Amino acid sequence: MNSKNFELFRMLFSIVIAVLISLLVIFFLSDQPLLAIYYLLTGPFTSVRNFCNVIESMIPLIFTGTGVCIMFSANQINLATDGGFHLGGLVAATIVLQLSLPSGVNIVVALIAASVAGGLFCMIPALLKIKTEASEMVSSLMLNYLSLWFCTFILMYFLQDPSKGSASYKFPDNAELLTLISGTNVHIGLFIALIVAVLGYVFLYKTKLGYELRLTGENKDFARYSGINIVKVILLSQLIGGLIAGLGGGVEILSPIYTRFTWTSLLGYGWDAIIICTLARKNPLHTPLAALFIAYLRTGASVMARYTDVTLEIVQITQGIIILLVVAEQFLSGTRHKIIAREAKAALKEEEGVA
Repeated sequence: MNSKNFELFRMLFSIVIAVLISLLVIFFLSDQPLLAIYYLLTGPFTSVRNFCNVIESMIPLIFTGTGVCIMFSANQINLATDGGFHLGGLVAATIVLQLSLPSGVNIVVALIAASVAGGLFCMIPALLKIKTEASEMVSSLMLNYLSLWFCTFILMYFLQDPSKGSASYKFPDNAELLTLISGTNVHIGLFIALIVAVLGYVFLYKTKLGYELRLTGENKDFARYSGINIVKVILLSQLIGGLIAGLGGGVEILSPIYTRFTWTSLLGYGWDAIIICTLARKNPLHTPLAALFIAYLRTGASVMARYTDVTLEIVQITQGIIILLVVAEQFLSGTRHKIIAREAKAALKEEEGVA
């Protein structure tokens, strides 16, 4: 194993440890431990409906995970993707309800508007950081609640259907994203999400701006002395990440899952995005796999909770342990040092042989 593959090994080992600990907890707490473990691990495959639930659940995770990967690559701990996702959903819903546009055009316009709204919203913490040195983590966290209450205000006073309580009027039939599998809610947003993940990777690793963004995240002072415009990089990283989060909110609200805007609380996709970003090691190309893993685990836990005495909160334990092990720099640090030392010795011997 070389140092390039070590992080992948470390990630997989962290996941294995987390899953094993979760299984151990189930074994000691449940009166039906073997049945609970069986449903947790195989639940998504017990029916087509359950497997499709995995696909449906991973779509918004790919969007917000990719957005956070771009933000965090610039070392900007912006937590506003939750609010950007929520705002994107509201804007998309407002467009399809208030504008009478042709079929297809209304969806495109709604998604573009949702994306722009999310991008502008997530730029606010970056502007505050640049102008006032305010912590982007704190300001973005508070802005999420501003987004929530603003969206709730718009829903209650402008979009609400009086006969449905805290819900908007029903979306037009031509405002629903195309369903891919009949009888399920798996929709074309899956392909949009995968395209966004690929484009996010191309941007970060195949363009000059992406290189500048990653360099700024690794060493801001070096990037500044290299002539990189730090302010531009920070603003663009948050704008692009927010555009993706807002697009995700638009795709989610126009999916077959919803027929009305009913979001009166934050959905938590921004926090989920941090988990996805951590598992993907800030690489957008890996976010679909990370999203698939989390969605599979949650669906399995949901099936387990329906048929056994174990609640689905067991997934929170797994997620928490994975994050702790991944971000713990000392986890397997001895193994990493040995690998680096071995590679250095091999390189030195190769140089001596050439000489």
